[in-house]
Amino acid sequence: MSPIKFGTDGWRAVIAEDFNFANVARVAQAAAAYWLFEIQDRASPVFNREPKVVVGYDRRFFSDRFAKITADVLAGNGFEVILAPEPTPTPSVSFAVKDLNAVGGVMITASHNPPIFNGFKLKSWFGGSSNSEECKAVESFLDKTPPQLPAPNSKPNILIQDVRPAHYAALKRLVDFKLIAKSKLRFAHEALFGVGAGCFEQLLAGTTCKVTTLNGEHDVLFGGINPEPVVQNYGRSQKFLRAHPHDICLVTDGDADRVGGMDGRGNYLTTHQIICLLLHHSICNRKQTGRIVKALTTTSMVDKMCAAYNLPLVETGVGFKYICAEMLKGDVLLGAEESGGIGFRGHIPERDGLAAGLMLLEMLAVEKVSVTKLLAGLEKQFGPHRYGRIDPHFPLEKRGTLMELLRTNPPDKLLKSPLAEVKAFDGVKFVAADTSWLMLRGSGTEPILRIYAEAKSDADVKKLLQFGVKLTKEV
Repeated sequence: MSPIKFGTDGWRAVIAEDFNFANVARVAQAAAAYWLFEIQDRASPVFNREPKVVVGYDRRFFSDRFAKITADVLAGNGFEVILAPEPTPTPSVSFAVKDLNAVGGVMITASHNPPIFNGFKLKSWFGGSSNSEECKAVESFLDKTPPQLPAPNSKPNILIQDVRPAHYAALKRLVDFKLIAKSKLRFAHEALFGVGAGCFEQLLAGTTCKVTTLNGEHDVLFGGINPEPVVQNYGRSQKFLRAHPHDICLVTDGDADRVGGMDGRGNYLTTHQIICLLLHHSICNRKQTGRIVKALTTTSMVDKMCAAYNLPLVETGVGFKYICAEMLKGDVLLGAEESGGIGFRGHIPERDGLAAGLMLLEMLAVEKVSVTKLLAGLEKQFGPHRYGRIDPHFPLEKRGTLMELLRTNPPDKLLKSPLAEVKAFDGVKFVAADTSWLMLRGSGTEPILRIYAEAKSDADVKKLLQFGVKLTKEV
């Protein structure tokens, strides 16, 4: 049998190689065994809870079949299973887990990965991704017992239920939906062939808003791209927007838990800019306060905004699981990561691309000016921030030596600014006195090094990235 290794919130593999029906059944059985154990554990937050699990899936090849196998195994273990009837956004499944008081959930998706991959994401009772400890616990149950299936000719306890309407209702409560509904906003939605296609049309049906969905077809090859909200995947929609201007273009990834964007004429909005726009809206228009949580690789403009408005800032390692942990502690106004995952107070402790999209629409309805002008205002107040990232190949066996060298022998300065701080709790991040920064960290188990940089200009970002590459040559 193929070895199965869990990552951040589940398991991903190539379809028909390791991600096949037999292996999905093995993982489903391990998840079932873990949740059955938790239900009987007095120390568990799901102790004595009804054995109920939500299962959803994305648009990838055979995702519906993999979800059905998962549901069958869970039902065979005595669970009541709520199974989505069609491809469904990950945050809708996460919301359903919490809303229906389930012990957990499974989302069959590989999110933004290439089309040849699929995945088995685990969701916990609180409506967010399972943490590393829970994933390891599920992994420990692998192959302890063979997959249990419902008895032949029996009727398994599987309820086919669309979980999107309850999620949509929660989204409408999260924002000032009446304001959006009468705003007459004309916006586009680049769905990247993912499950987000049609969601904004459904949410805003009957309002004065006009929604144009781009690349909304169900294509298991995602039009030849990876369904990730990054500029190199926006070519089709940029061409359309230049010919047909809109107020904004929202972008969602393959399973709609992350957000990206463009202005109404197809100019790329970085995820950092979107995060800062949403933070500005939360503070200045919504008059909200609370802790702000950001991943290490997120723009330092967030730091400056928090300082200006006297808001506490928590910086975490890379991965929304760390942000989720902070959100579960309470009083988090906004949690955000560089990849476009954003979570909001009063909602689930989970990244939600649809929630972020509606919040951006609310911002435009309140401000009544263009995204471009809003960004210009932020830059005037907090200065320009430009960002870049490269992913060079780097041998796994040298990674530990490199990280130790960076921690113990940091550079005296970045470009011309003295070094102010070194952060080494997830890779190594150098922060200069002028707030520019350079960060190096490994990428999971791949022989790849991620090098991130932020500075006042694109030219300086390029120089910092080159300096990062130079540092890797020292081992």
